[in-house]
Amino acid sequence: MHLAELDYALPAELIAQHPPARRTAGRLLHLDASTGALSDLAFEDLPRLVGTRDAVVLNDTRVIKARLFGRKRSGGRVELCIERILGEREALALAHSGHPLKAGHRLEVGDGAAVEVLGREADLVRVRFAEPVAQLLERCGVVPLPPYIRHAPGPEDAERYQTVFAEHPGAVAAPTAGLHFDAPMLERIAARGAAIARITLHVGAGTFQPVRSDPVEAHRMHSERYQVTPQALEAIAGRRVLAVGSTVLRALETTALSGRPCGETDLFICPGFRFRAVERLLTNFHLPRSSLLVLAAAFAGLDNIRRAYAHAIEQRYRFYSYGDAMLIERAA
Repeated sequence: MHLAELDYALPAELIAQHPPARRTAGRLLHLDASTGALSDLAFEDLPRLVGTRDAVVLNDTRVIKARLFGRKRSGGRVELCIERILGEREALALAHSGHPLKAGHRLEVGDGAAVEVLGREADLVRVRFAEPVAQLLERCGVVPLPPYIRHAPGPEDAERYQTVFAEHPGAVAAPTAGLHFDAPMLERIAARGAAIARITLHVGAGTFQPVRSDPVEAHRMHSERYQVTPQALEAIAGRRVLAVGSTVLRALETTALSGRPCGETDLFICPGFRFRAVERLLTNFHLPRSSLLVLAAAFAGLDNIRRAYAHAIEQRYRFYSYGDAMLIERAA
């Protein structure tokens, strides 16, 4: 696959800047990859599409206030987005500054908290804080909204850029397919006889990084931590699995492929991948040239995805994190 195959023209006004008034108020595009059929639905129609043979699997990671703003000792501005907390006072971070940060650089972030750069690890920097990282993030950090959302994070984002089932802190981006659910929706799904299971994958900042490799298959994902509990494996056994979001799909497919229900995954799913665990995928509409769009193309077929996205644009669906959703039935 070449990068040019992942391009599409999206009118800027279709990029959702705010969530809908109610979590479940969005639209749902239903794609049957076996036939190519498309159906325009409301997200509140989802419960009628599941039943006793289904397992709906959610990602219960919790977004942390991962973004810190500050300055170098020289006065230059710097921004850190914490990718992973390594210990009480150390972390890996994506850094944005006028000049690349190097080992020995000293920073002040938030309300003047001291930070030392220990070195670079690929495109991340390893940093040491003068106080516990979690404590500093809670006091000075801000919600790391995606770069295509143009407003500064506010109280609305603190609530709505978090799923109602978020439990385990560690993500720097929300598993956005899960943002459409509220408690009554989950109750309606359970009443239909579907099993509801939870896994954890802590979404990293790498989810914002575009695919730059050409061919696409040469792309490398950042590693992310995941856990699929025995209870989740028991719940999905023998059922048709509906993964709520690409993070759930990657965790379940990693488990099926490796036999390891917890650990680190850098699984990059592109066309040609043989799916072993997931038969249905609920996902939002993704950016051009993104690993998430590649995954959707692998699941549904590139031609189906290109046609579905063209239809969504024509029908004025809302795109990206706060946008509408698509339910894909994988081809046999």
